[in-house]
Amino acid sequence: MKKFLAVLTVIIAFVGFTAMQTSQSEFKFEKETHDFGKIAQGTPVSYSFKFSNVGSEPIIIGDVKPSCGCSVAEFTKTPIKPGDTGTIKVTFNAASKAPFTKSFTVTSNTKTPVKTLYIKGIVE
Repeated sequence: MKKFLAVLTVIIAFVGFTAMQTSQSEFKFEKETHDFGKIAQGTPVSYSFKFSNVGSEPIIIGDVKPSCGCSVAEFTKTPIKPGDTGTIKVTFNAASKAPFTKSFTVTSNTKTPVKTLYIKGIVE
């Protein structure tokens, strides 16, 4: 009876530890900061951040929030399967002359659930 309980305990522990290990999705961006350099005032500029899923589960992007009202983001809404790629397109409206750095906060189901992407440049 003691052997049976010992074996049962080992099996339950093994199943419990196996269940605790979760497979997750993971972003791999080509780059996380884009420098537009010098751009003309009053001309919106866009850049597409490309990424691939290097994890074992699909990536689901919940939201991409820009740091200000002068920029917007469009992103892949469907789940990105392991090995597949997706994009996050950001657009900045260069309304006033000045150097700029803007951030975009990406919320997802990845190993790092909050990721920040940046754009920068100088409006002339």
